[in-house]
Amino acid sequence: MEELKVLRIGEKVPDFEIDVYLPEKKDFGKLRFSDVSKKGKWLILFFYPADYTFVCPTELADVEGIYAELKKEGVELVSLSVDTRFVHYAWQQHEKLLLDIQYPMGSDPTHAVSRTFGVYDETSGLSLRGTFIIDPDGKLLASEVNYFPVGRNSDELIRKLRAFKYVRENPVHVCPAKWQPGKKTLAPGKDLVGRVGDYLLSGG
Repeated sequence: MEELKVLRIGEKVPDFEIDVYLPEKKDFGKLRFSDVSKKGKWLILFFYPADYTFVCPTELADVEGIYAELKKEGVELVSLSVDTRFVHYAWQQHEKLLLDIQYPMGSDPTHAVSRTFGVYDETSGLSLRGTFIIDPDGKLLASEVNYFPVGRNSDELIRKLRAFKYVRENPVHVCPAKWQPGKKTLAPGKDLVGRVGDYLLSGG
């Protein structure tokens, strides 16, 4: 993968290929971004600092809890760190929190992918806690980056994913804060200017 400028929201993600450990098959493989896009799937990249650490296994177990739901939504999830796929294998076999993980665990030992997404920390040589949502057209729609000490929340991740899917399927609508499927969305227009609260609080 070419080391390009750091991606910005709304830009197309350049193609890349990574080695992966596949816990579901107890095997190794490769994942190419363009192959995911060709299948018309969404992709979530879940960067974390390192294997055999402390917050990281809690995060990976947390996103495993929504992995089945993500697959139903047509989403592929891949975790990524600078560790090799062999270290992923050893860690997943020994850490109890990771025994049920099914999604691919990606390897970025050259830091190329981490740099492209702007999560590589030069001082530590590790990736920050970065989450990226990419649509089936290969466009980067959302990013969340946390510093090392604080883990993420998978409930918010799947909420945002569903909101982006909704507005893709309903392009004249936008989703307000804390939106959940079945709740009201907004259709921007002159009739709604200054009246958003009235609309959201109304029964209609």
